[in-house]
Amino acid sequence: MSLVNVDIAIVGAGIAGQTLALALAQHDFSIAVIDANEISQNIGSEFSPRVSAISKASQRIFERLDAWHNIKRMQAYTDMQVWEDQAFGRIEFSANDNKVDNLGHIIENSCLTQALFETIQQVKQIQLFPSQKITAINRSDDQQFINLENGQMITAKLIVGADGGNSFVRRSANFALTFWDYDHIAIVANVRTELAHCLAARQAFTPTGPLAFLPLSDPNACSIVWSQDTAEAQRLLSLSEAEFCKALQVALDSQLGKCELLSKRFNYPLKMQYAKQWADNGIVLVGDAAHTIHPLAGQGANLGILDVAALAQELGRLKQSGKAFHTKRALRPYERWRKAEAAKVVATMEGFKRLFSGSDPALKLARNAGLAAANSISPIKRFFIEQAVGSAGKLPDLAK
Repeated sequence: MSLVNVDIAIVGAGIAGQTLALALAQHDFSIAVIDANEISQNIGSEFSPRVSAISKASQRIFERLDAWHNIKRMQAYTDMQVWEDQAFGRIEFSANDNKVDNLGHIIENSCLTQALFETIQQVKQIQLFPSQKITAINRSDDQQFINLENGQMITAKLIVGADGGNSFVRRSANFALTFWDYDHIAIVANVRTELAHCLAARQAFTPTGPLAFLPLSDPNACSIVWSQDTAEAQRLLSLSEAEFCKALQVALDSQLGKCELLSKRFNYPLKMQYAKQWADNGIVLVGDAAHTIHPLAGQGANLGILDVAALAQELGRLKQSGKAFHTKRALRPYERWRKAEAAKVVATMEGFKRLFSGSDPALKLARNAGLAAANSISPIKRFFIEQAVGSAGKLPDLAK
């Protein structure tokens, strides 16, 4: 049995896990990153259907970690349009109106993961353990032990769970979850549109859920996230490709003309999860391991990226002051900070979902009046813009 000893072991090599590794390396921690799957991504000429809307705050983090320039493909968007199907309410944001060059970037998750992987290759403090399943985690107050399927053991002062919504780390720590089923299924795919997207992100609310069209680097290609209640989603998935594209065109009010699929249709059920506890002696959670939210505002990835920047900042501060960084007490400031920020986003997303669900005429009138007001009253509009670009709430230093 070979033994590897590090300061911090990160379980999960997705966007959150690799970003955290790079941020911790800046504080000269030794780090192991473990993932059950291969970490390196094969970036082909075809767009991947899983994308994230990366905020300006997240962009600053990636730039300061020297990973931004490694991203092979991305699309900045300069406008955002939100409206309700068959109604008058509408809100629009423009980068020009807000004196910025863009509102964010649409990036394929695989491109972002690969960019982080390539950056990590140049960082001596980080060891990667790809395609390695964990067979056991054993914890003590001062040292944590991770057994891998290949017989290796990794010891660390702190284990970070960055391993997604079905987190093995969270379950091994017996951290309880608050959760509810949205009764929505998200359909994701890439489409080619008759009309150019003109660098605009579009979101239409329908009685059965929201539809987002996110611009890709081809002017006539978009990634779609169509979140519908379970019955309607199953109906849409049963349609032929041609019928599905017609339904898509109608749901978007024909704003981009005819559509055709560029990829298969993928789908996954949506649920909110929020860990009641994020930290204990020798263990802490970040990203989807701590919280998952509805994708209607595209904030899930950014929320996790801010988690890891905040955790790295707190751990770096503790190390610099010569204090223990792995105890429950030491991790409490991070836990309080990010739990509060996540709770606000969870509540906001649930409010939006409930507000735009159903077709009750009185509620529909009220919400469209609200959208119209938000589009004309600058303080309200400013709130929405801050959410979109990631400048709301208490930001970690890397994001400022």
